Amino acid sequence: MPGRQETNVSVIIEIVIPLILSGCGLVMISSLSLRNSMAGGDPYQAPLKQFQFIGIGLTMMAMCMNISCSAFRRNSGKLFAFSLLLLGLTLIPGIGVSLNGARRWLNLPGFRLQPVELALFAVPVFMADRLADPAHLKTRKDFHTFITPTLTVIGLVGVPLLLQPNLGSTIIVSAICIVMHIERRGWKYPLWGIGAGAVVVVILILIAPYRMSRLTAFWDPWSDPTGKGFQIIQGLVAFANGSVTGVGIGRGLQEERYLPYADSDYIFPAIGEEFGLVGTMSLVILYALWTWRVYYIYRDAKDPFLKSLALGLTASVIFPMFVNVAGVTKLMPLTGIPMPFISAGGSSMIFMWAKVGLLMRVKMESAAMRTAKPPKPAKPVKAVKKEVNK
Repeated sequence: MPGRQETNVSVIIEIVIPLILSGCGLVMISSLSLRNSMAGGDPYQAPLKQFQFIGIGLTMMAMCMNISCSAFRRNSGKLFAFSLLLLGLTLIPGIGVSLNGARRWLNLPGFRLQPVELALFAVPVFMADRLADPAHLKTRKDFHTFITPTLTVIGLVGVPLLLQPNLGSTIIVSAICIVMHIERRGWKYPLWGIGAGAVVVVILILIAPYRMSRLTAFWDPWSDPTGKGFQIIQGLVAFANGSVTGVGIGRGLQEERYLPYADSDYIFPAIGEEFGLVGTMSLVILYALWTWRVYYIYRDAKDPFLKSLALGLTASVIFPMFVNVAGVTKLMPLTGIPMPFISAGGSSMIFMWAKVGLLMRVKMESAAMRTAKPPKPAKPVKAVKKEVNK
């Protein structure tokens, strides 16, 4: 009974923390919308749309909690192939939506889908299935075990992402695959892969002028304060304005056309201005608490597939958070990655909640495996013969 009560409490924590994060994002988006309404816009449109996305996400969570992990495993190849198909469709003129020089979206009736979010859900499921394949659970650790499936998945997903272009998401997908490979098969070849990947990233930056300008802006944003460095500078100014406790909700000066993408990629500095260091650190602590709780799902999972799946899903939530925070605080170049559960946008919100639901399903099935009664041992052959003779 105490064990069951503890499980229920942990499930509540693991769901409530993302719910709090989503609520914080909704409050911030509402604050931004109210200030922007002074220019004649609808103050309710953005928060209502975000509220709908949260509702759809919670529905997806409930669906994933009620679908067995074995069903996801059986269909992991189809799910992965479908995500690749949608990524490819973004590159077709007339089907993919071009915005700010990148083709990362598909227009659906009443909704704009970013297929990379589906890929970030499908990749952990597919990788977990392949890494837990009994044929690959042997002791052999040659280079073939790194090519299949790790490098293959990175290549299949990375090519359409780089053509969009979307280097940030390519790095996140690669990191998820590498971490899952290390957990299951060790460090030997991933170290070589990380080195080779770093070389490829450097080459991609050098051959693309817009990436070089972004790197230059990261290194010295004040060299072009009204151009490439404008967004970085305004984000830092927002943090500085907020100081420790913030200027108060709805009173941020950076929101009023000074901070681009304040409701999506740069929502963290907007929160920092209105709620200060207290607000931003509270969010980081919430992410840390959620990661700590989800770690127990990974630790308690004894089945190889469930264990790898829990790790991959957690990485697909935490890695984007780190990349977003590092980008807006000038610890690394900007990549345009949304803040999980907080940034405005439907694709990220829906699939983030789907990951929460699948993690809860992993937890429930792992608990069921632990409490299941072991089968009775078979009687010895001699004892069976004696019973037959009687």
